[in-house]
Amino acid sequence: MTPLENKKETAIQFYKTAFEGNPEKAVHDYVGDDYFQHNPLVADGKQGFIDYFNRMQREYPDKSVRFLRAIAQDDLVALHTHQVWGAPDNKEYITMDFFRFDTKGKIVEHWDSIQEVIEDTKSGRTMF
Repeated sequence: MTPLENKKETAIQFYKTAFEGNPEKAVHDYVGDDYFQHNPLVADGKQGFIDYFNRMQREYPDKSVRFLRAIAQDDLVALHTHQVWGAPDNKEYITMDFFRFDTKGKIVEHWDSIQEVIEDTKSGRTMF
């Protein structure tokens, strides 16, 4: 596996581990010494990440994520996902997450964008 493929797999496993309810393990296994957060709804640092995903697990225990694309360049990985958050509203979202890696191959920074899935698009194409 190439270094860029390793980073893509690391980003996917980090995201999947946290999303499926174990953010502490995700941070322990995949995050570097620092973790800089750019999502305005998540507190900065490792604990902010853990708190956010623990809350998500409590509020949406049946949520699911499907990884559509993973793109890597230099020290960055971009993930494109399709998420279903489950009860009570079963809303679907498309996300684009960007992760920056340190020289040890650990995640140290995150940016994202999220949009609710719209079925009736002007182009007639899906959002994913």
